Amino acid sequence: MQLTTPRTSPDWPCQVKAPGSYDWERSATKWLRELVPARYASYPAFIRHPVLLARHAQIQVQNEIRVARTALQTARAELPRLGMPESVIEHTIKLYAAEVLQLQHIARSVRAVTEALAAHGAGR
Repeated sequence: MQLTTPRTSPDWPCQVKAPGSYDWERSATKWLRELVPARYASYPAFIRHPVLLARHAQIQVQNEIRVARTALQTARAELPRLGMPESVIEHTIKLYAAEVLQLQHIARSVRAVTEALAAHGAGR
């Protein structure tokens, strides 16, 4: 028997079951653990309190966005000094730009999951 689940936002990660569905918090925790360094994912407080894990994932992703933006903004000035040919520089700039967009999407997804966990009392 399948449970009826509420519709989720476009930012909801496909790896996470809909809030309120069977085992959704476990799927959320599993997805969030993939976003943080392994040592953090194994901390007992993060295991017992998924909202703490979600908070850390938010911070982690925001820092990754900052790193990707810095890499993007400095690539044209710094990569020639490292001997990179123009074609590699252009490819790298496109790579960083795409990464910023992807990370922004992940940040929105983490926010959606965090809000759902908090609303369902997963922070206890």
